[in-house]
Amino acid sequence: MRHSVIPGSSGLVRPMRFLGDPVLQAPCREVTGFDGALAQLVEDLYATMYAARGVGLAANQIGIPLRVFVYDCPDDEDRRHLGHVVNPRLVTADGVTVTGHEGCLSLPGIEAGTTRFDRAVVEGVDLGGEPVRVEGTGFFARCLQHETDHLEGGLFTDRLTGLRRRRALRAAQRAPWAS
Repeated sequence: MRHSVIPGSSGLVRPMRFLGDPVLQAPCREVTGFDGALAQLVEDLYATMYAARGVGLAANQIGIPLRVFVYDCPDDEDRRHLGHVVNPRLVTADGVTVTGHEGCLSLPGIEAGTTRFDRAVVEGVDLGGEPVRVEGTGFFARCLQHETDHLEGGLFTDRLTGLRRRRALRAAQRAPWAS
């Protein structure tokens, strides 16, 4: 028997912002109001992430320049990690570096080998302002680093160099969602 609400079940699917949108290129503001509007934003983030079949989503990807992200992401051992972080800070990214395929809901259909650390720790607060610490390894560490990059105004393509970067940006220019 389920005793809790399914994340996103009361949320609205919001329009996604794509590469080139200025909201994706600027650092997000700290959240200062811990109220019903923040709770609704988190629900909308979950609903939008699930509708787009993603594993993480930052608020600026739906046009809200606030430091909030949600995730429902497996690690390399296929353990599910589900949650949200308000005002997150990447406090540790270490271990070996791994180059793996990475994509983004703001660049649908575009993937490229992106180098990330194999371990990440994010600290922030929850909807009630209580401290949270999220630790991840493998694919989940990649997700944590990816989402915190978004809140700093970055995309995974910013981490690419050379031919990988040129190919990804060329594919984005030709994509049906490109403006």
